[in-house]
Amino acid sequence: MPHRHSIFCILPPHMLDQVVQSGTSAQRDMAARTLAASRQIRDRRGNITASVMKGAITTTGTAQRTVYDAKFGTNLPGSIARKEGDAPVADVAVNEAYDGSGATHDLYAVAFGRNSIDNHGMNLNSTVHYDKGYDNAFWDGQQMVYGDGDEDLPASERLFNRFTISLDVIGHELTHGVTQYEANLVYKNQQGALNEAISDIFGSLVKQYQRDQTADAADWIIGEGLFTANINGAGIRSMKAPGTAYNDPVLGKDPQPAHMKDYLTTSQDNGGVHINSGIINHAFYVSAIEIGGYAWAKAGQIWYKTLTEKLNSNSNFQNVADLTFQTAGEIFGVGSLEQIGVKKGWTEVGIAVVDSGSGIPPVPIPGGDGCLKGLLRSVGLAK
Repeated sequence: MPHRHSIFCILPPHMLDQVVQSGTSAQRDMAARTLAASRQIRDRRGNITASVMKGAITTTGTAQRTVYDAKFGTNLPGSIARKEGDAPVADVAVNEAYDGSGATHDLYAVAFGRNSIDNHGMNLNSTVHYDKGYDNAFWDGQQMVYGDGDEDLPASERLFNRFTISLDVIGHELTHGVTQYEANLVYKNQQGALNEAISDIFGSLVKQYQRDQTADAADWIIGEGLFTANINGAGIRSMKAPGTAYNDPVLGKDPQPAHMKDYLTTSQDNGGVHINSGIINHAFYVSAIEIGGYAWAKAGQIWYKTLTEKLNSNSNFQNVADLTFQTAGEIFGVGSLEQIGVKKGWTEVGIAVVDSGSGIPPVPIPGGDGCLKGLLRSVGLAK
């Protein structure tokens, strides 16, 4: 059955909450207004999945991009600023939204054979200049919406640049649409964290594909360029090293864990969806590095097939670990470098995969590393 879920904002609420606590008066006001605006949007957006199932979103067979200008209001979509095939305009945010949608479309089309967000040529609509001082970007189930960051604050107090500046943010948010049409993951707890991680994974792949970067050359940062020079940080999340993306007096320290032992159980942020996603992110990063080459070519193929053919709305961390391992064996062969790489990724974050051949999970054996334990390890039945 369809379920209600949040709009999908790129900035986690814990970051904005920290600004409310630690920022200047102007920064606190900006963050508080962004949090309030996001709550209002969430209340208005009701059941997104139901509108999708009823065909409320336009598809053409060939995706067309349209960028709208909200002109600092909140009525969506706004006035048309650039349509598919139009030349670049003077407004940099319009051009970035247009180009970012195109780059995301291209990754999915070329690397995965997908025809836009819904795989049926869904038009890619975006709205820029949403609200005044809106510190966020989001996918609302039908289109992309971007705020302009802190452009109205004094230069010394600005924390965030315009939200179209970061290609991986655009790829991240549009991927929420892909997940919506495929696994439709419940947006809370492990399912929600998995939803966020899938968006980070493919958002990073959009940037890597656009830059023609191999896995070892990529920065694996989400939100590159989003922070102003006033912030001590590289971005809002690091897939390579969760927990290290930023450490700033106003924003606080990146709280993401990289291992299941540090999984955060909380009632905040729909069960910590923007925090615990770091575990999944890091598993993918390790797998991609172990496999090598272009991350979209092998690691990405494994995850795309898993997302589109095997996950469901209630899939959790263990499910995705088992299924990506199984999928790697299906695509590249049981015992292949690719399957070993996937297993290595999950091992690094403290998740033991179920062997796809036997279907029997690894069994923890107490005591020393004796003959029995060594034998069981050799066939994948112990850890």
